[in-house]
Amino acid sequence: MISAGFAVVALVAAGCGSSTTDAPPATPSAASNGEFPKSIASGSDGGTVTIDAMPRTIVSLSPTATETLFAVGAGEQVAAVDDQSDYPADAPKTGLSAFTPSLEAIVAYDPDLVITSTDLGIVTSTLAEAGVPTLLLPAATSLDDAYSQIEQVADATGHDAEGDAVVAQMRDRIDAAVASVPTRAEPLTYFHELDDTLYTVTSQSFVGQIYGLFGLQSIADGSDAGDYPQLSAETVITADPDVVFLADAQCCGVTAESVAARPGWGSMRAVRDGRIFPMDEDLSSRWGPRIADQVEAVAAVVQQIPA
Repeated sequence: MISAGFAVVALVAAGCGSSTTDAPPATPSAASNGEFPKSIASGSDGGTVTIDAMPRTIVSLSPTATETLFAVGAGEQVAAVDDQSDYPADAPKTGLSAFTPSLEAIVAYDPDLVITSTDLGIVTSTLAEAGVPTLLLPAATSLDDAYSQIEQVADATGHDAEGDAVVAQMRDRIDAAVASVPTRAEPLTYFHELDDTLYTVTSQSFVGQIYGLFGLQSIADGSDAGDYPQLSAETVITADPDVVFLADAQCCGVTAESVAARPGWGSMRAVRDGRIFPMDEDLSSRWGPRIADQVEAVAAVVQQIPA
């Protein structure tokens, strides 16, 4: 498992690899620190968390939040990150767990801000009782949601302008990547493999929306099992996708060759035409500043496929 991601199946499939792609640099500003106290939107229920002063000791229990903190220039304020936060390499990784959080272990860092993506019914309320402001930022459901969370992290840590600059740069890169790929008369269909038990994504999922920027359509659309359904091998073979994306190459050693060797899979267009592409599992499962890297990676794939 890596980050507290989009769904349990996405977590299991996302693996443990890390990317070497650089995060977008923030652009410092003399006016970036804003004013405190601040009330920052927290959670998905319209709640807020009040931060009285610029945080100096931050604990991150979310790999996405960790990436965001460093991208917006708050890295020096980060005292500890959870055991799944593997980017950037110099983040102060610890044994803290977002899945089985220990109040005692968290409080030992004497944080004045904790950021998490999952509550599990105990994190935010328990830390609040201990007087520690906790910002809950659950898995983003859209690009706009991801942009908003980046700005929330920046505002909460006193880096308002840097957050705006990161989001602006992301928007520019994503727009350029989408513009680099010609519109197709017929959409390409795809199967995004989360793990070798054939969990996948629909076009309504977060990563599915990224594919949708290029007009790609998931073969899992129409499933009644949510945005992360499990398909049978027969369903995948019958759907005959144009492209197969592998989000389980790093974690689980799945390769184009091993996919082609599966019974019946050799008949699919994606296999016959060599259109099986490993994707960085962290980029496919996190919703922070490196979304732009994921969009550019998808653009590079689509550019290889004749219209």
